[in-house]
Amino acid sequence: MTDLALIVACMLTGFVAYAIGSVPFGVLIAKYYRLGDLRAIGSGNIGATNVLRTGNKKAAFLTLFADGLKGFIAVKSAALLAPDMPIAQIFAGVCAMIGHIFPVWLKFHGGKGVASYLGVQFGISGLGGLIACAIWLIGGKVSKVSSIGALSAAIFAAPAQYFLLQDVNLAIFSAIGGAILIFTHRANISRICSGQEGKIKF
Repeated sequence: MTDLALIVACMLTGFVAYAIGSVPFGVLIAKYYRLGDLRAIGSGNIGATNVLRTGNKKAAFLTLFADGLKGFIAVKSAALLAPDMPIAQIFAGVCAMIGHIFPVWLKFHGGKGVASYLGVQFGISGLGGLIACAIWLIGGKVSKVSSIGALSAAIFAAPAQYFLLQDVNLAIFSAIGGAILIFTHRANISRICSGQEGKIKF
């Protein structure tokens, strides 16, 4: 594939992935269950953790699943649009996360990208996704803090996947996506350091 074709393929897959990632399922699901405007509840985040603060566990699970599905579909779409080009799948995964975090439909104020990050993992590698999900669950379960679970996956998923699976492409995405998660959780990190981060039943 020529350099121009590579650029065009990446741009196309990136646009599609951003569009998929930007669908605000948390807001739509909260509206369906008449939970109010999710952006005016709790942290104002549109992700599953904030939906859980409404007390509706079913809505929270559906939001988690739907947001994860966005990342999964984005990667699979990239595989169809640019087969045999792993960089397109990595780029699509990052764009899906960016779409969720900065959705054009909500004036670029979205979620933190955790579920989409995990969904991309499963899209690239089922086993790799299980590793990332296990790290997330263990971190959250032990600490009872949702953000610590997310940060655990952000930090440890890439090295675990590289050493256990020898999957370079997956590890590259995990490292880039992990850096994005650390950025979106910077306020949570400050609260963790000061002992003010809230706990939930994980």
